[in-house]
Amino acid sequence: MHNSAENMELHCANNFGAEIQGLELSDPRQVIQLAEESAVLAGFMQLRLGQATASVDASRPAELHRIYVSREWQGRGVAQELMRSAIAAAAASGSDWLWLGVWERNPKAIAFYNKYGLKLVGEHPFMLGHEQQRDLIMAARTEDLSSVA
Repeated sequence: MHNSAENMELHCANNFGAEIQGLELSDPRQVIQLAEESAVLAGFMQLRLGQATASVDASRPAELHRIYVSREWQGRGVAQELMRSAIAAAAASGSDWLWLGVWERNPKAIAFYNKYGLKLVGEHPFMLGHEQQRDLIMAARTEDLSSVA
């Protein structure tokens, strides 16, 4: 992609680690699912319930905060399974909208989310290390989301 190693390292140091993930795992407002294939971590999804953004007028929002698939598992259905799980978890929680921020320079991810019915509704800044980037906000009513793409 277009990110420097320095900014990626700083971002990871600030957002990942045993203490940070421990707090996230213990937070009842977060839904986290791991995708394992043959006892190997293939990816994960993290949904934050009640997390709002100015671009989405929701009374009970859910943010798809993270959805990652290891490179060696991409193209094998892992992302689709995690996305279906996120949609199901948002609906089961009573969330009225599902939203996410996606880097404007990631057309593959934008197309993926479009397949599920998420549409561009706004934007917000995203700090990656020392660099401010622009994330596009995509969202849909949970009742309108397609669980199969």
